[in-house]
Amino acid sequence: MEKIRKHIVFHGSVQGVGFRYRMYYAAQHNGVSGWVQNLYDGSVEAELEGSERSIDDTVMQTAGGRFVSIDSMEVRTVPVCNDHSFRIKG
Repeated sequence: MEKIRKHIVFHGSVQGVGFRYRMYYAAQHNGVSGWVQNLYDGSVEAELEGSERSIDDTVMQTAGGRFVSIDSMEVRTVPVCNDHSFRIKG
């Protein structure tokens, strides 16, 4: 299983709806490491590290949350950092 890392910025109704906590629990469930944080413009930024499938599953489980509405995502692949946990920043 190849490990990759993606940097994602989520736009839409993603703050004040439990988005970061939902992502935290989804990442733990899927064995994904990295971090998530709110940005001042109302979007949420995250870096997710794991297999392609585990990252996709984490995003899908987070997006399926009640009151969460993702209008768009900016996604790019970044170098693997070999994180060992997932955390909520800020």
